[in-house]
Amino acid sequence: MHVLVATDGTLDITLAATMAARLAGETGRVTVFTAVEVPRQILSDLRSASSPDADPAHAGVAYRREQAGDAAAGHWIGDDAFIAQYVDRVVASRTAALVAEVKAAGVDVVATGVEGESAARSVLEAVSEHKPDLLCVGTHGLGRFEGLLGSLSTKLARLAPCPVLLLR
Repeated sequence: MHVLVATDGTLDITLAATMAARLAGETGRVTVFTAVEVPRQILSDLRSASSPDADPAHAGVAYRREQAGDAAAGHWIGDDAFIAQYVDRVVASRTAALVAEVKAAGVDVVATGVEGESAARSVLEAVSEHKPDLLCVGTHGLGRFEGLLGSLSTKLARLAPCPVLLLR
């Protein structure tokens, strides 16, 4: 059985690892997935800091000017690389403990993640891509509007094309 565990880093590691490993079994596998929201507005702010009017004492301005000239770049090639590194670091920090526990249980496990503005959409796309037999997701997370607009777990339980196990 293939189990996909979606996490924002707040899942109870022991519970999630135990359930995922038990359900996957010795011959199954577990994919630990997370979606990372990146406030892209900050890139625009950084670009404006590299304008000729920017305070030269501002960290990184000299380097940005070397890359973009005196004009603020509309899209600096380094933005994507910077964000990819950030996403990789966040994915690793959110998934490392869970991956270690599942691995310790003797189950094949991988971690993956994406940059995404909508956690629900990102998880559903991961389910579509990885085609798990079961999706595990926590009932409480980092969502700012949980309860007001409907929680991520509620959306996933309604929209996922596979069974969903809610962990709390």
